[in-house]
Amino acid sequence: MKFQKTFRLALIASASALAMGSISAQTIIKVGYTPAATSHYGVGTNVLCEEIEKGTQGRYKCQQFPNGALGGEREMIEAVQLGTLDIVNTSTGPVGNFVPEVKIVDIPFLFRDYDHARKYFDGPNGQELLTKFPAKGLIALAWTENGFRHMTNSKRSIVKPEDAAGLKMRTMENKVHMDGYRAFGIQPTPMAFPEVFGALQQGTVDGQENPIPVILASKFSQVQKHLSLTGHVYSPALFLTSPRVMNKLSEADKKVFYEAAKKANLAQRKKVNDDEATGIAQLEKEGMTVVRKVDGVAFREALRATYVNYSKEFGAENIKKIQDYK
Repeated sequence: MKFQKTFRLALIASASALAMGSISAQTIIKVGYTPAATSHYGVGTNVLCEEIEKGTQGRYKCQQFPNGALGGEREMIEAVQLGTLDIVNTSTGPVGNFVPEVKIVDIPFLFRDYDHARKYFDGPNGQELLTKFPAKGLIALAWTENGFRHMTNSKRSIVKPEDAAGLKMRTMENKVHMDGYRAFGIQPTPMAFPEVFGALQQGTVDGQENPIPVILASKFSQVQKHLSLTGHVYSPALFLTSPRVMNKLSEADKKVFYEAAKKANLAQRKKVNDDEATGIAQLEKEGMTVVRKVDGVAFREALRATYVNYSKEFGAENIKKIQDYK
């Protein structure tokens, strides 16, 4: 009996040692994003994680934190810099606060359509922007996508800029966006994304602006009556990590991470396409009044003076180069 007990204890100890060895051999990668797990961000992040785990034979495995569980995008970017978060899937909204060169891509009405935007970011100019991140303690694994932003509010339909005048609207912490919205007569109210639903529900703000996939996934139809398809800003997104994470990887594993981000980008874009195709009708079913055709000419005209300031800040030639990109 004594021998059997000793043998069992030895087996348990051996199993525990093997389990500990197995655990230590697997590195957990924490990935955060603000929308729901069912959103385009969730779809992209799932593919990123699947590809990382597959490409490293399970040595790296992701733990996801959706729904702003770790804070807003700015907080998560800071966490990546500090080393308390490994990867963030973020819009460029707050990124210009860290990498100023990125601010130019947030100018309203800069991109004609999805084809224009995607070609630009996949091309040499978009890829060159990614080289600006390491100097700021960040590494951009790949561009991905949030989508064209549209306005929602609880007060009235927006067809032209005058309709938006006086509305208190939640915006991202992005000066380029806010300058443009002021030109429409909006009172921009910067706010971290996890606070937005509650602020809309309580009437702290009248509205917000986001792409269709975000409006859907966040269930804003529950607290917003009006949707106007303004398409006023194309919102790129990024998978950001840090040198602290990448420097621990072998060259082969670094390649896995970069390739995983590229595949995740394709999946995230596809989800944007799918939501754009079916989401507007879905939001109408949920009770939203949708203005499909706004006065785009009037919105662009309202930005004339603001574009003069953008030209001074970013260079008129640089703006035109993006506008004319094919």
